[in-house]
Amino acid sequence: MRTLMMAGNWKMNTTPSEASTLVKEMRQGLEQIKGVDKVLCPPFVSLVVVRELVQNTSIKVGAQNMYFEPKGAFTGETAPDMLAELCDYVILGHSERRQYFSETDEIVNKKVKAALGVGLTPIMCVGERLEENEAGKTVEVVTRQVKGGLRDIEMPVSMIIAYEPVWAIGTGKAATSEEANDTIGVIRRTVAELYGNKTADEMRVLYGGSMNAANATELLQKPEIDGGLIGGASLKAAEFVSMVEQAAAVKK
Repeated sequence: MRTLMMAGNWKMNTTPSEASTLVKEMRQGLEQIKGVDKVLCPPFVSLVVVRELVQNTSIKVGAQNMYFEPKGAFTGETAPDMLAELCDYVILGHSERRQYFSETDEIVNKKVKAALGVGLTPIMCVGERLEENEAGKTVEVVTRQVKGGLRDIEMPVSMIIAYEPVWAIGTGKAATSEEANDTIGVIRRTVAELYGNKTADEMRVLYGGSMNAANATELLQKPEIDGGLIGGASLKAAEFVSMVEQAAAVKK
C-alpha cells in the first residue's frame, strides 16, 4: 500500500508574512487528517518561517527547486545542503523550470542525484506540452523524461515522480482521470523496466495540473495515482484542507 501524498506548490506566491498567515489558517485542519502525507512547498524566502510553524506536527516542508553544485560562485542559486537543514522534499524538473529556465533532462538528473546525496526526497516532475499531447507523443515524452531524470541512479524508491501535463498547469484544464491514470501507468512501467516491479510498485507517482477540490476525489480514486502536486488550489487554505480530506477518504 502506497501512502497518498498531497503537496502544495505555492510557486512564486506569498511573502513571508502571507506564508505565515496561510500556514496558520490550514495547520489545524491538516493536522487532524491522518493517513496522508502532507507537504507545503513555499518560496525560498519563507522556508524558515513555514518550517518553524509546522514543527512538531505531521506536516512536512519542501522546496521548489535547487542547484546541483554543493557550493561556489553561482549567484542566486541554492545548494542542496543549504536546503537539507530546512526541508524534507524538493521539487525538481517542474515544467515551468523546463519551459522558462531551459532545464534539460540532464540538468534534472544532476539535481536528483544531488538531492538524494544530502538526504532530500526529490519530487521529480515530468509531462508533455500541448503540441506533444495533440501529436500523440505523450508516452514518448514522459518515458524519455523519466529515463533521463533517473539515469545512473540506483534503486530510487525513496523519491517521488509527479506527472504534470504542461497544458493543464494553471489553465484550469485537467487531464481526465483516465488520461492521468494511463500516463502514470506508463511512468510506473518505465520505472519497472529500469528497476524491477518491486521498486515500481513502491514508488509514489503524483498527479499535478489543475487538480482542485472539485476533481480531486475522481483523480485520487484511480489506482495508479498516489496523490497530487497542487498549485493554485494550495494557496486557498480551506480548499487545500478539503483536498487532503478527500485523499484520506479514498481507499486504495
